[in-house]
Amino acid sequence: MTARGAEHVHQIIGKKWVSLIIHVLNDGPKRFSELNTMIPDLSKRMLNERLKELEEYGLLIRVVIPDRPVRTEYSLTAKGQELGEALGHVEAWALKWL
Repeated sequence: MTARGAEHVHQIIGKKWVSLIIHVLNDGPKRFSELNTMIPDLSKRMLNERLKELEEYGLLIRVVIPDRPVRTEYSLTAKGQELGEALGHVEAWALKWL
């Protein structure tokens, strides 16, 4: 990986809340309200912004379920799951050393 590639990765995962959102979605698909409840300090506006960014990066999929009322569900793509695994190693390191 080039320095430029590493910088791009850090720009993505270094944004506040990104790693926590990925951590929560590692357990399976979640609705917006579930994510909002599971990460209470994250505002709805910021959650929405981060979800859009992660979707643009190809790390998650947004699925609209046409029930009444309409529901939106978010889940990790294969790329997002792989990033989640890598972040899991960082979490394990943090538990051991911090």
